[in-house]
Amino acid sequence: MNQRLLSAFAGLAATASSLLAPTSSSASTFVAWAVTDIAKGDLLNVRAYPSSRSRLQVGYPNGVTLSMTGRCTGGVDLHAIQHIPAWKQRVMIRTEWCQVWHDPAGSGEGKVGWVYGRYIRPR
Repeated sequence: MNQRLLSAFAGLAATASSLLAPTSSSASTFVAWAVTDIAKGDLLNVRAYPSSRSRLQVGYPNGVTLSMTGRCTGGVDLHAIQHIPAWKQRVMIRTEWCQVWHDPAGSGEGKVGWVYGRYIRPR
């Protein structure tokens, strides 16, 4: 009888721990990256689409923290590369466009935009 109780308890504990473990769907949707290497007096342009010819949404100066969705051109996923050193992350996205979630009008209505990877770094 004791063996049955122990076995049942072990099964229950395993089920509970799997339910409480963090999953990718419960993890934060955004990754914090900062604007960097922008020339003095200039801004990082956030574009509507991943292209320098796309409509400008807003500009941010050096040091501003951006909420990145994790999605970048070239198949780079910022969530997937968080575990590697920051300098390697920067190399991976240097020539890619990455999607940002922001509120350019300050109205509380967020929208997506795109920034060029050369000008951002992980926080």
